[in-house]
Amino acid sequence: SALVPTAVSRAGAGGLWQFMPATATGLGLEINSLVDQRRDPYLSSEAAARYLKQLFNTYTDWSLAIAAYNCGPGNVNKALRRAGEGKHDFWDIYPFLLPETRGYFPAFIAANYIMTYHKDHNISPALARRPIVVDTVHVTRRVHFEQISEVMDIPMAEIRALNPQFRKDLIPGDIKPYSLVLPSLQVYAYIANEDSIVNHNAANYRR
Repeated sequence: SALVPTAVSRAGAGGLWQFMPATATGLGLEINSLVDQRRDPYLSSEAAARYLKQLFNTYTDWSLAIAAYNCGPGNVNKALRRAGEGKHDFWDIYPFLLPETRGYFPAFIAANYIMTYHKDHNISPALARRPIVVDTVHVTRRVHFEQISEVMDIPMAEIRALNPQFRKDLIPGDIKPYSLVLPSLQVYAYIANEDSIVNHNAANYRR
């Protein structure tokens, strides 16, 4: 995903952790026309950790767990059967994996190597820009990003960047509660002005 929450692969995997829809819903993430929680950095990261733990508990081998994360347990199980009895790590089943998966685990090793030994190769990590301090508020009413933006004077681009899980700039809080991420100083302002926000040009957002 290159850390892009809205990334979608050619196969249909989406979000930071590139979940296929069936895997995501099996892990409790919501996907519909308005919400795609594969794009939620917090929920999807928790789901990815749970999924990797499940895979490790299945294979008791991190190389197989990581391969299964990429191509699915079914393909890893098929490769294990083809490799024969007593074969139980990534390199044993390498010839029987899809080409993409053959490169996936080595790329994982390479990323870990360069993070650990970058000084030995005269590579200096770039300093990350300090992220904005954020907080969340539970929304239990239907509200559009434009209403929030116009009443609270927050750029639409900023609201979208903080809340990539909402596919159409709309929070369907009237269906179930959802978390809205805002700059921390704006959270209390949202709570204090929620009625004004929800009623702002409300007729335009009832469809």
